[in-house]
Amino acid sequence: MMTIGFASCGNKTQASAEAEDSAAVINVEDEAAATINALTEQMEAKDATKFQEVLATVQEKIKSLIASNPEAAQTFVAQVQAFLKENAEKIKAFTSDNEAVTAAVASLTETSPESIVKSITELGESAQSKADLAVEDVKDAANQAVEDTKAAANKAVEDTKAAAKEKASKSIDDAASKAKNALGL
Repeated sequence: MMTIGFASCGNKTQASAEAEDSAAVINVEDEAAATINALTEQMEAKDATKFQEVLATVQEKIKSLIASNPEAAQTFVAQVQAFLKENAEKIKAFTSDNEAVTAAVASLTETSPESIVKSITELGESAQSKADLAVEDVKDAANQAVEDTKAAANKAVEDTKAAAKEKASKSIDDAASKAKNALGL
């Protein structure tokens, strides 16, 4: 006798999606930890310029996270924000004369992570709509240039026809005049 057994695999797509979500969370956690480590290194080195560079990469990471997962971006912002708030006095001690760093820290700490993500998202959408409008303006200008060129070409053709017609009419009149003179009319 032979027995055939079937094993249920479960919902593989759901498990796969959960694995991707947890990978994204781990990735955000790793990104935040790496960023906080970089900020800590520059804070301990008391290097305001390098600290400013790391803050610039924070803003770029936020933008890239927003593009792929706005919720992950909020998590990232919240963790970086917590670090900046906890170390505010240490940061001020070595960056007080650097207005760019002060402004960058303020922009990251004075509003909620949700507001930061929302404002960056809106800026991105605004920039995209402005780019779309610019593309439309360029298309309209190109179409207008084509129409203007067509109109100029048609006018040139009409002018040439009119000039040829006038020249032919004059030639006919001259020939008729010569014929009359030859006939003595």
